[in-house]
Amino acid sequence: MSAMDKYFVYPNDVDNFGFDWGRLALTCGPEVNGAEQFSAGVVFVPPGQGHSRHNHPGAEEIIFIIKGSGEQMVEDEDGTPELRTVGPGCTVFIPESRYHATQNTGTEPMEIFVVYAPAGPEKMLRDAPDFHIIPAKDLK
Repeated sequence: MSAMDKYFVYPNDVDNFGFDWGRLALTCGPEVNGAEQFSAGVVFVPPGQGHSRHNHPGAEEIIFIIKGSGEQMVEDEDGTPELRTVGPGCTVFIPESRYHATQNTGTEPMEIFVVYAPAGPEKMLRDAPDFHIIPAKDLK
């Protein structure tokens, strides 16, 4: 294995965070490759699934829809939910500590690239009651 391998990471190369609603492959972050300013990864959400309303205190988030379609909720400054249909190519910005939720309303799995800045929200995901590790060897 080359020292440069940690800079080129596919979702199936790393242990994934599993949840009842799908999984997250953290492909960039302090514990993956030493990234210091942000963390990022690919979220996989099966049809009919989604994650509930939550926020990331102290961190902004970028959500980019790679594949599939669904509904993205982001609350405005007053806490009023705004629901939008999203699909491939849509970028959603989640301001720091803003509540949001994603639901796959389509017929195929959603693939979503997410970025957290600064890094850290991915560590809190480990506290979710349905959190479990899906070993990389089981994804190949």
